[in-house]
Amino acid sequence: MLQSNSQDIRRAILAKWHETLSKHGNLFSSDSISGTSPPSVFVGSYNYPKVFVGPMIPPVHGDTSLLDSPERWGGKSLEDIVNFRLNLVRGIQKVSIEQTEGKYIENLQEVAMSSKPIDTDLTFEKPTSANISLDGESAPFGPVGIINSAKFSGSTSEKSIEKTFYDKDLKAQDAVLNLYNSGIEISKIQKCFSIGMLGQKRKLVPTKWSITATDDIISKSLVDEILDFGIIDSYRVFFFEHLGNVFTVILFPHRWIYEMIEAWYSNGILGFGSDYEDARGIDHPPAIAGAYFAAKLGVLEYLIKNQIQSGVIILREIRPEYAIPVGVWQVREGIRTAMKQNPIISDSLDNALTTASNKMSISKSEWLSHGNISKLLRQKTMSDYF
Repeated sequence: MLQSNSQDIRRAILAKWHETLSKHGNLFSSDSISGTSPPSVFVGSYNYPKVFVGPMIPPVHGDTSLLDSPERWGGKSLEDIVNFRLNLVRGIQKVSIEQTEGKYIENLQEVAMSSKPIDTDLTFEKPTSANISLDGESAPFGPVGIINSAKFSGSTSEKSIEKTFYDKDLKAQDAVLNLYNSGIEISKIQKCFSIGMLGQKRKLVPTKWSITATDDIISKSLVDEILDFGIIDSYRVFFFEHLGNVFTVILFPHRWIYEMIEAWYSNGILGFGSDYEDARGIDHPPAIAGAYFAAKLGVLEYLIKNQIQSGVIILREIRPEYAIPVGVWQVREGIRTAMKQNPIISDSLDNALTTASNKMSISKSEWLSHGNISKLLRQKTMSDYF
């Protein structure tokens, strides 16, 4: 029944997209396109280290910034997000990851650096393909075409990005942190990282890898900061639900320790994944991939803002309503929103876990049996509390 519900939702969303194609197919199956890029660039991972790179453009002119700004997608439905994302046509050329100079890449770097949408004209070798991309890490996009020629006009550089771009003595990690601390949105930092604009030894980075790398770099730096803060003296439970994802976040008195547990439905069967770390960090790719770092960053921003340190457990229930993946940005933004809610205060970790699990359709015992936090807590010492 759960799987059927998910398939029904997916079919309904894609049916609406195909309806759009049937009405406006000439816009998406032409050998050229003229429109305003949000601005947006994308680096694929297929055939690495020679990858497909290019801009993404809707077949309309004007303020299209919403189409590639996840930080502004709060309150949008899954159908809204998927359908306006599928209106982005992706132009591509095959490029070596070492090629961070030359007119084509330099134009794309200007796109990534721009503070406003950019008018763009592309011609393709042949009409675009109507196939769509749904990879789970990055947001989806629509038709794809191999670029024959590209023209960009009207870019205006974001000054802090421009300064960082020209500082080739700055390490990539420091460049990411400089941009984050200057208030640049994470989604924009990820684009700059991906299109080879940051660091001393620059190269192109597939978009889905740059998303995880950016979240990881920023969250590591935030952990270093919170280790100097005092430990909270309460048990706090935060809750938020959007796009078929239910999040609960538990903060408890402890030195930094973090675990994220995910649960999802596949063919009617409940599956789990989890990973964890202490103050030493994580020394392997997380079992739950980029969601681990996206959620970690979201909760660390709350700890930084309140100048506190705590143990953290994040539970994510992925319901069948999340029928089409739209990227790990929704985890980061979901946790950020959760941390803006008023927390429920509990008198113990056990009661906090009960409160959290009562917000979801999965029992506390099931969550705990698929995580490691209880095992880690049994290893604590008195120094953990001071």
